[in-house]
Parts: sequence; C-alpha cells; structure tokens
Amino acid sequence: MRLALLSGIPLWIGAALLLSRLRWFSRPRLADRLRPYSPGGSAIAGRAGVFSAASFREVIGPLSSEIGSRVASVFGVDEDLATRLARVHSPLDATAFRVRQLGWSVAGLGIGALAAVGLGVPAVVGLLLVFGVPLLAFLLVEQQLARQSARWQQRLFLELPVLAEQLGMLLSAGYSLGAALNRLAARGKGSCGRDLARVSGRIRQGLSEVDALHEWAALARVDGLDRLVSVLSLNREAGDLGRLISQEARSIRRDVHRQLVEVVERRGQEVWIPVTVATLLPGVIFLSIPFIEAMRLFTET
Repeated sequence: MRLALLSGIPLWIGAALLLSRLRWFSRPRLADRLRPYSPGGSAIAGRAGVFSAASFREVIGPLSSEIGSRVASVFGVDEDLATRLARVHSPLDATAFRVRQLGWSVAGLGIGALAAVGLGVPAVVGLLLVFGVPLLAFLLVEQQLARQSARWQQRLFLELPVLAEQLGMLLSAGYSLGAALNRLAARGKGSCGRDLARVSGRIRQGLSEVDALHEWAALARVDGLDRLVSVLSLNREAGDLGRLISQEARSIRRDVHRQLVEVVERRGQEVWIPVTVATLLPGVIFLSIPFIEAMRLFTET
C-alpha cells in the first residue's frame, strides 16, 4: 500500500505538469488577469492572441466561402447564400455558414478515412468513402438550408391572403401604409410578421415604405408578394387602395386554393401506387404458376 502511494505521487505530479500546459486547465497568470485593466491592455491582449479562434476564423473564412460557392455552383445551386440566410432569418452570415459547412466536410473526411482503413475495403471503395462522405456532408448542410428556404417561402405564400386582407382593412379604416405595416408587424407571429418587423426596421433606418417593401419582395421571391407590393406601390397615387388590395387578396387566395387542389390530387394519385403494386403482384404470381407448368410440359414432350 505504501509502495503504491509513493509511486502514485510522482504520477500525479507529472499529470498535473502536463495538464498545466493546456489552456483550458491551467490557471491564467497574474499578468494576464491584470492586463485588461491596464492602459492599452485590450490592444496588447489582441496582439497576444494571434492564434486565437477568431484569427483562425478570419483566415479560414474566405477560403471556406470560395470553396463552398464553387462546389455549390457545380451542383446547380445558383441562388446567393446570403439571400437564403437572410430569408430564413438565420443568425449566421455567409462566411460562418461556409466555415461550419467546411467543418462538417472535414469531419466526414475523417470518418470516411477511418472507415476505409478500419474496414479494409478495396482501394476503389476506399476512395469513394474518403471523397464521398465529405461531399455528402457538404450537400446535406446545403440541402438543409434549401429546405428551410423553401418552407419559409411556402409559409409566406399561405399567409399572404390574410396579410393582404388585413392591410386592405387597415388602409380603408384610415391608416397610413407605414402605420398599417407597423401594426401588423407588432401583432403578427408568423413568417409575414417576422418579415414585416424587418421591413419596419428598414423604414426606421430611413428607407421609404415602397423601397422597403420592394426589398422584401426581392428577398422573399414569392410571386404573390410581388403582385401585392406592386399594388402597395400605388399608395400615393391611387385613391381607393383598400379596394385594390382586397381584389389582390382574393387573387392570392385563388392561387393558394389552386395549389392546395394540386397537392390533394397529387396525393390522391400517390395513394394508388401501393394499391396498384399490391394488386399486380399477386396477379403476376398467379399467372406465373400456370405459365411455368405449361413450359414444364412443353420441355418434357
């Protein structure tokens, strides 16, 4: 027992010395703790942390953006990444998204290399694992953003008739366009409400109502919203804007109803696929039995 205790003390001291070299384990020095409170301490600290996480992101960010843009364009993604991120109100900017995407690809590269070495697969399969897994990770992150963007556009399209009707009622009641937009932005909780909050913020920054709405339409890329914004652009010219907006709301609602009918009919057709397969498969089996029997008789004769 005493021998084990004596041998454990050097082991503990050595482990403590090794762990003290790690930044997350070691205690900051007194000079480092007092530097932020000294004159010019922040600048000195910034110069000292040359190899910090922020500096690494500054170096890897442009490279990640360039590689990600080229790979995405190869696979047919033409829409700007910053536009899609702004559309879904993502907290990430384009550079941060590409850095995260590159990180997933590097992790996929490591997993593919480990799988190729550990499984002992042939060279061709190993190359497919090494290069295919990081590419798959890159495309999965890209597809996730594309799916979020498409879902946001669909929710915006479905909410547009209600938004247009509310705008028409507020404008007919005497509200100005800016006041109506602010009221709907404050009370709305859906996709249109969040987008209108951004439109109201752009108006407070000095942009006119029409320009802010056109900016929203260019960002959203929804046909119904383009038509609604074109009607709202007549705010200072038309005398009965509420009636025009109500007509546009009915037109958008007809488009939503038409799309809903198409979805219902498509799903109704998809229902018949398993029914047809379930019906044809037993029929093919029952027909194959006499066919095989007839072929056996012909071969025997």
